Amino acid sequence: MRKSLFGIVALLVLVLISNLASAQRENEDLIRVYRWLNTVDNNYVTLADGEFQEGQLLQWKYKEKTLLFYAYKTPGPDRVAVYRWTNPVTKDQTSIAEDEVSDSDMMQKGYTLKSLQFYAPIRRAENHVAVYRWYRAKTKDWVTFQEYGDTDKLWDKGYKMKTFQYYGIMRNEYEQ
Repeated sequence: MRKSLFGIVALLVLVLISNLASAQRENEDLIRVYRWLNTVDNNYVTLADGEFQEGQLLQWKYKEKTLLFYAYKTPGPDRVAVYRWTNPVTKDQTSIAEDEVSDSDMMQKGYTLKSLQFYAPIRRAENHVAVYRWYRAKTKDWVTFQEYGDTDKLWDKGYKMKTFQYYGIMRNEYEQ
């Protein structure tokens, strides 16, 4: 009886440790994704944590750092690669999911310097939030916004053409 009770307790401890280790690995694979506003060009940029040093962004006149969501650092099932493109003429930077817009179309629009940012979920889950791209023709600026954001503010600033891109991960209810 004692041996079977000890065996059951040992098995439960192993299962708990395994689940904790699995959750820890997933948390290590998550990266914060922020939106910044460049006050000189009046353009928004979406950046994964660590793409640029925060001091450098501040020196380049970026402000209003806003946590949008979390994404993955590595590829996996039901994830799409998201790339940052830069237009040197309009000084716009935009985040485009793989196969959302072809590379040749992006280059025709004047975008260059394609660089991988993160991997985003493509399926809705309990803690996922839809992420949209909005466009303002006047300044040729794209902005990334999650579904619960203040979209009236974007509309008033001239952003139109709302397009679904992918899902972001919300870690808890306080991040909304």
